Amino acid sequence: MPPDPKPARDAAPSDRRLDRDTGRGLAHELVERLKARILAGEIQPGQKLPTESSLIQEFGVSRTVVREAVSRLQAAGLVETFQGRGSFVLALPASTAFSVEASQVRTHRDILDMIDFRIGIESEAAGLAAQRRTDLQLKAIERALVDLGRSGEQPSNAVEADFEFHLKIALAANNRFYADLLASLGPMMIMLPRTRLEHVYTVSDATHFTRVTLEHENIYRTIAAQDAAAARAAMRLHLSNSRARLQAP
Repeated sequence: MPPDPKPARDAAPSDRRLDRDTGRGLAHELVERLKARILAGEIQPGQKLPTESSLIQEFGVSRTVVREAVSRLQAAGLVETFQGRGSFVLALPASTAFSVEASQVRTHRDILDMIDFRIGIESEAAGLAAQRRTDLQLKAIERALVDLGRSGEQPSNAVEADFEFHLKIALAANNRFYADLLASLGPMMIMLPRTRLEHVYTVSDATHFTRVTLEHENIYRTIAAQDAAAARAAMRLHLSNSRARLQAP
């Protein structure tokens, strides 16, 4: 059995408390604290994370927040959890370099191929998110949806909110490869198709924006209902519609 971690360093309680005003959520802040310890070598590969009770006491958060943070670390490939034994730090994965530069997507055919690629990846991610998402992850998807609805006439904000919505779904799939892949593509995957749309389909067009927002709402509802088949279908429909809009005369 891997050795237990060294006792946490002494610190004043005020130093341990998480920042509740970042807008990113307590689970996110706890993940960042624990990740920093892992990357700094304070918790070595093979060592056990502090127990739930000790993390609750140290950071002043609920058991739900602690479990969500550990789940995110597990999804990121930083820890592995064993029933009845706890969570143990894994060796840091070697850096992988998958990227698609905007300059590589040069033709209309390239853009259609990118959407085909996304259909295959994101439809399954949506299905897994419906099965595996936590309440906190669902809330993050909902916040991204609200931000998209508020972006309205601001194309740059709409692109970022659209990307965040898709990324939050990938994270909710609780399989780090989906999230890593979408993160490597970045907002470019949303922006490229829009640069090729006719004016009637631009993000500032009210009809188009309403249509796209409704498609996102349908995806959210199926994930909230934990209906994996419907979530896959809703994501496929949304991306297929995006593809069809690009091909419209």
